[in-house]
Amino acid sequence: MDRKDILQDPAYTNKSEAFEAFDNIPTNPNLTRTIGDVINARYGRRDVLRGVLGVTATTALFGTSAMVAPRQAAAVADAGRYNFEELAWGNDETHHIAEGYNADILLRWGDPITADAPEFDVMNQTAQAQSQQFGYNNDYVGFTALNEEGTRGLLCVNHEYTHAEVMFPGLGRQDRAGFEGMTKELVDIEMAAHGGTVVEIAQDANGKWALVRDSRYNRRITPLSSEMTFSGAAAGHYRMKTNADPSGMKVIGTINNCAGGMTPWGTYLLAEENFHGYFWTDVLDAEGKPDISAQPEARQMKRYGVPGRWYAWGQYHDRFNIDKEPNEPNRFGWVVEVDPRNPDATPIKHTALGLSLIH
Repeated sequence: MDRKDILQDPAYTNKSEAFEAFDNIPTNPNLTRTIGDVINARYGRRDVLRGVLGVTATTALFGTSAMVAPRQAAAVADAGRYNFEELAWGNDETHHIAEGYNADILLRWGDPITADAPEFDVMNQTAQAQSQQFGYNNDYVGFTALNEEGTRGLLCVNHEYTHAEVMFPGLGRQDRAGFEGMTKELVDIEMAAHGGTVVEIAQDANGKWALVRDSRYNRRITPLSSEMTFSGAAAGHYRMKTNADPSGMKVIGTINNCAGGMTPWGTYLLAEENFHGYFWTDVLDAEGKPDISAQPEARQMKRYGVPGRWYAWGQYHDRFNIDKEPNEPNRFGWVVEVDPRNPDATPIKHTALGLSLIH
């Protein structure tokens, strides 16, 4: 199946299923070249052997147990911690919990995270309100402690993507309806619901966690208004430059943040994937599919899958329309570093850690 047909396939009842199916279809035009070939082309045999010798030396000095013993010991120690009766498979409106365990709701989509944020009203949403409320569709969750006891800390959460048919009552699947129901206001709300959230949480005497709503650390990171910069080899590259940013050093926001991590120095990493789906073109072929044949970066765009037209953002924001900003897709697909303890610090997209193809 063509990747461009997946969202229209009735076999996939929601966007999440379609997105997963999309990822199973390769875009690499050369499937005979392995990762080993890429590594050998980039690194010399001597460098590879040096790394192998390092592992060999460690094994010779300390034995193979040096590589596996700590993990095995931890596994033995934890063997009895999570013994519970397995739940039967099911799908209903009830949140089922294994016997002896409990679950509490800490934050939900739309919950206010700042002292002056409005309460969530699903029938009266605005982008301004969503920018101060917990985002949509959680993925990676990280934590960094603010005290030695670990009873106060910063929770860092990715918000990967949105479903218009769930967010906006009565709207329905827009990607299958030509986005006829979407407006700039709804698009801006979608954008404000993407990105990430940093909030302070605290544990009470009973062990329950709660949001510290007036914390100075609390903030949203969104593709609607959060300014970021670049580092690494691609920073300032001509393929990173746009009409809005001729320096190639400033970009607004981050999208489709799936994986993530907390660094040893306490910063929060968000990994951008599937950015191709957010880009738009007004140029369609006879079958109504995006036509990129006239694009100067057509080869790279085809490899990316750009433009996916999963969202209508490019109808209202020029930077997501490749007809107007063909370099904008190159500015996504990176690993973004955020300092959760410094709300004034500019997030950085590290191009040495990212996925985009800048040649």
